[in-house]
Amino acid sequence: MKMNRTLSVLSFCLILYRANGLAAETPYHFIKEIPVGGSAQWDYLKVDPEAHRLYLSHATKVEVIDFEKGTLIGTIENTPGVHGIALAPKLGRAFTSNGQENKASIVDLKTLKTITKVTTGANPDSIHYEPGQSEVYTFNGKGKSATVFDPESGKVIATIDLGGKPEYAVADSQVGRIYVNIEDKSEVAAIDPKAHKVVNRWPIAPGESASGMAIDLEHHRLFLGCDNKKMVMMDSTTGKVVATVPIGAGVDANAFDPGTQLAFSSNGEDGTTTIAKEVAPDKLTVVQTLKTVVGARTMALDPETHNIYLPAPTPTFRVLIYGMEKK
Repeated sequence: MKMNRTLSVLSFCLILYRANGLAAETPYHFIKEIPVGGSAQWDYLKVDPEAHRLYLSHATKVEVIDFEKGTLIGTIENTPGVHGIALAPKLGRAFTSNGQENKASIVDLKTLKTITKVTTGANPDSIHYEPGQSEVYTFNGKGKSATVFDPESGKVIATIDLGGKPEYAVADSQVGRIYVNIEDKSEVAAIDPKAHKVVNRWPIAPGESASGMAIDLEHHRLFLGCDNKKMVMMDSTTGKVVATVPIGAGVDANAFDPGTQLAFSSNGEDGTTTIAKEVAPDKLTVVQTLKTVVGARTMALDPETHNIYLPAPTPTFRVLIYGMEKK
């Protein structure tokens, strides 16, 4: 009995040490805010680490922010109901999904001027540039489809029937797949970008109605932010759910940092961001619940600084920056 008690104490200490160690790895805290102003209407935002730019959807335009200086440096105009932004720096192009006009804009990255617009399916939401095929995908919520077009000419190449309402999408160019949440079906659709068709459909149970998505390319893991307050970790090669952790309410975005192996979930209704560590390819552990602001539901990650950026609607529209730097 004495030996068992000793082992129990040692085991408890080891668990406590590991838990404290995990917590110490994620001292995320508020760093600063970037004022934006105007109406609090937004959706996705996109980080360009090399250019030190943050692209923020903002009602009928995209705000371009120098996140090192914390200043607005330009605007992409005439993007009614803009949801997402995709970047192709080598082509000198940016792309926006304009939900209210059922179009996507092709934009010159240097001048921030619109070159042309492409007609898409109804209500384009998430948008993705696939460098392997050099194609742009809009994921059309009301159209339940993906529109594929050429990033330079704007010519529509294909329309893919998704069989449900798509939300966010990510890609793995090494295996030749694009993954998208089908929110109303509680599944992930895997697209073959060469064939322009869905080749797999995977249920996300015990998750439901996923909106956010992120990917760990090294370990082939998807992270799905679900409406029933779960983050699901899925094997992107088989569709098997390998782990889940609890998150807050109102998730609308996820991120994954390959440098720290941390997965993030921005929970707008709770005003929190859940931070979990991929301890192993089949183990996910919550290491921090970061207090943010109610309404801060979308997010972008800078993999170089490990900072996360969350738009906040109150008291004025702004972008909050959280990071691992010392206070």
